[in-house]
Amino acid sequence: MLKSVILIGGPQKGTRFRPLSFEVPKPLFPVAGVPMLQHHVEECAKVPNMKEILLIGFYQPNEELTRFMCSAQQEFKISIRYLQEYAALGTGGGIYHFRDQILSGGPEAFFIMNADVCSEFPLPEMLNFQKEHGEPSSFVILGTTANRKQSMNYGCIVENQQTNEVLHYVEKPSTFVSDIINCGIYLFTPEIFQHIGAVFQKNQQDMLLYPYEGDEQTNGNGWHRAEAIRLEQDIFTALAGQGKLYVYKTPAIWSQIKSAGSAIYASRLYLNQYHKTHPERLATNKEGGPRISGNVYIHPTANIDPTAVLGPNVSIGTGVTIGAGVRVRESIILHGATLQDHSCVLNCIVGWDSTIGKWARVEGTPSDPNPNDPYAKIDSETLFRDGKLTPSITILGDLLSDHLLFLSFQREHLHSVSWKIA
Repeated sequence: MLKSVILIGGPQKGTRFRPLSFEVPKPLFPVAGVPMLQHHVEECAKVPNMKEILLIGFYQPNEELTRFMCSAQQEFKISIRYLQEYAALGTGGGIYHFRDQILSGGPEAFFIMNADVCSEFPLPEMLNFQKEHGEPSSFVILGTTANRKQSMNYGCIVENQQTNEVLHYVEKPSTFVSDIINCGIYLFTPEIFQHIGAVFQKNQQDMLLYPYEGDEQTNGNGWHRAEAIRLEQDIFTALAGQGKLYVYKTPAIWSQIKSAGSAIYASRLYLNQYHKTHPERLATNKEGGPRISGNVYIHPTANIDPTAVLGPNVSIGTGVTIGAGVRVRESIILHGATLQDHSCVLNCIVGWDSTIGKWARVEGTPSDPNPNDPYAKIDSETLFRDGKLTPSITILGDLLSDHLLFLSFQREHLHSVSWKIA
């Protein structure tokens, strides 16, 4: 028996996905026409003998998450449960806290995957790889190749090229270590909890020895909390070179989804993959329909004028209205949005129930990887770089999201002004 665990995180203070994360939890944001999480769930459900999918995070239970789980259970005929952390416990702390739930029923192995990755999810291949390499209780990391400079933004893996054993692991090194990077998808056996438990006991001992060291321990919100354990730094670094940890390298698509710009890039990857997995999701040119150029997803409830031109890389959500002569390219149009006649939308995410007026042109700057480098990855965007606003895609949130974002900016700005006056 097998299980899968998807780490969905929780509401963060970071602003990279705002204002989109104001409306729905980030893991439920639609990418290529379906919630981000659905791509994970769908691939997990295809694995033979997969009995259950567990979502672990510290979001408060909400209507959107409940609705998604109910719908996914019915569609993919598999049990899906949400386990809520009492606080952010890290990639290792969360699964250790719920180890009894994961081990219930006696799974021989289980997958762990981060929600904010776009991938083909080669899960059966990882299972076969585990059987062929190392001991039955060995652990597998999914890896891919990045270019030399960008590799330092990820967990870097040094492997034995003959056996694929992980000899050395460093999370986001300051100098070049390896061009093989961690994809955030793992295959573990129950023995992993022995290693996580050893780190937990060490953290407890450290807290007893140094109970007042640092503000984080006294307020209980930092990494010094005994249960806050990171797989990457605390587990993989220690396991490397012990004959327990192996890397399965995939040449297939992979990308992080950390920002809104990376969501458009991930949508492009998934839409292209639909030719093999879901050709029925791709729109085609039909008499009386809009002109389709490249890969486009259109929800059946969308109302689109036949003179509109869509694509490439366009995703149209539920209840969207698109008028005459509209041009849309490299964009995601969300539920209930209206694009009035002859408007032009390029490199944008148009938020829920937003309206773009007649003849308006809304254009962002694409944040794609270098197309001339086959190993290039999308860069993690920061709002400012070298004191300048980083060019990026354009985002229109819904009215409530825009209002919240304005208040957040206003609060931060006023705090900065008061600090300077003081």
